[in-house]
Amino acid sequence: MSEQQQQQSAGEAVQCKPVEVVVGDRGLERAIKHLKRKMANEGILRELKRRRHYMKPSIKRRKKEAEAARRRRKRLRQVGME
Repeated sequence: MSEQQQQQSAGEAVQCKPVEVVVGDRGLERAIKHLKRKMANEGILRELKRRRHYMKPSIKRRKKEAEAARRRRKRLRQVGME
């Protein structure tokens, strides 16, 4: 379990680093794309969607297992490509 998850389960406040994107000479459009990519990698959008509605604990457990299986399949695909 990560340190952040341990703090959440202990009821402590969690300090997160903000997602920042520097708008350089390449323009605003590229910075927005970069921000969206960073947010997707961090899982921010998935977390927002997950928190929108209440989920029963049994459904939450099933979703968690399905997500773990998806990550396992993804890892196996990546290992097979190398």
